[in-house]
Amino acid sequence: MFDPFDMPPPREVRPGEYPVWDEALGLVNRDLAALLPDVGALRLLALPPWEPEQSGREQVYVALPDGRWHGDDLLHGRGVTPAAALADVAEAAQDTVMECLWQVWPVCAEHRTGMHVREEDGRTVWWCAGGRGARDPAHVRAVVGGLDALHRPRRARRRRR
Repeated sequence: MFDPFDMPPPREVRPGEYPVWDEALGLVNRDLAALLPDVGALRLLALPPWEPEQSGREQVYVALPDGRWHGDDLLHGRGVTPAAALADVAEAAQDTVMECLWQVWPVCAEHRTGMHVREEDGRTVWWCAGGRGARDPAHVRAVVGGLDALHRPRRARRRRR
């Protein structure tokens, strides 16, 4: 067990070490770049196990480019299907961005409220709770990795004259 003040430094996860999480992080980074382009790409960091009985199970986190992270590690024990990995990575990324940068992410452009990860119809999506009225229902905003298609820079959307 580590002394909290003697924590080993995290190591950067090498590409291909956790391929399902690498792929999921690539999709989440597309969404981050679409809405918060100045943040930079998130990355995976790993720490050795805290308890001796966890030997071999390092803890993997989604971190900002500067190495800060917040929240729980990605779960190894759960059957890591691509959909489960995408949901886990998206939630971990959301925790890290919101807690380290104090910024709600992602935000629904229509309702200006934070969105949540949800699995719907076999897809991992960003879901918005909608507005306050009955005419403003909850909705799926985009699949995780698809926000870039909805949030192009203003200049790119302008019609050419």
